[in-house]
Amino acid sequence: MNELFDLNESTDAHQCDVSVVLAAFNEEHCIEQELAIVCKALNASPFSYEVIVVDDGSSDATARLVEQYGDDSVMLIRHRHNQGSGAARKTGTLAACGRFVVWSDVDLSYPNERIPDIVQHLINIDADQVVGARDSERGTMKMLRVPAKYFIRKLACFLTGTHIPDLNSGLRVFRREIGLRYVDLLPKGFSCVTTITLAFLCNGHSVEYIPIRYSKRAGKSKFHPLKDTYRYATQVARMITYFEPLKIFLPMSLGLIGLGAVSSAFNLWRTGSMQEMDMMIALGGFLVGVLGLIADLFVQYQRKLERLISSLPKNGTEKSNSPSDAYREF
Repeated sequence: MNELFDLNESTDAHQCDVSVVLAAFNEEHCIEQELAIVCKALNASPFSYEVIVVDDGSSDATARLVEQYGDDSVMLIRHRHNQGSGAARKTGTLAACGRFVVWSDVDLSYPNERIPDIVQHLINIDADQVVGARDSERGTMKMLRVPAKYFIRKLACFLTGTHIPDLNSGLRVFRREIGLRYVDLLPKGFSCVTTITLAFLCNGHSVEYIPIRYSKRAGKSKFHPLKDTYRYATQVARMITYFEPLKIFLPMSLGLIGLGAVSSAFNLWRTGSMQEMDMMIALGGFLVGVLGLIADLFVQYQRKLERLISSLPKNGTEKSNSPSDAYREF
């Protein structure tokens, strides 16, 4: 039998074991059902917990239903205007007090009854993040989404040097102390889940995957296939450039220098002289390589600062999360 995590290890009276962050936007039709599923599962587990629902500027009764929900462990935070699921998850993560933070959706697509199992799996294997790898794609416009997501996932696998079964699953758990290092990188849209996966992988944190059932969502999808697929692609490129710039710049540099060399050799053989374009291509490749080295220098310097800061003694206490804080608005 797997050994359970020591629930008495925390010394902070306001700290709990698990913080569940739920981003909600116009989910009045299923928010109460999802809260019941989450609370029932965690009440039957050995973990102390809190559920943070971030209402992202809903125009329906979502916020009112959460306020009226009869469970003291459920807290509501409201955005005055819709900012995106990434902004909502960032707000919830910053407000969380749990040692482990769970992200999930509230549209009945993810098996939220398995949240305690996923948390326990992270503890048992001593991982930094566990992602629920979905068994299928059930979103709208599958003919467009499936190939785009497949390409982006394969690109991320190549650039990170790891196997990623599901890059942008909405159900995951991670260690809060690690997640807070990268929360400022989270974009406002759907690609926040891509960002947190890549942030952990590119910085050497262990990310594991556990198969989950994925159901058709309740209600209307907020995903915009063209716009959000473009955001996914640009976010992957941005994150890899931020964490592993040489993975982008070095192949480009070598490719341009090689192209310039081949072109120069061909022109020398054909005309007996090099062309100006040959030199420009090779020079461009050299400059791209220099830019990549400079970017990598900044990344390595940043990582050194992060290691130095993380090694410093932690003074002070975390802010209080008293019952009077159960409703907040941003």
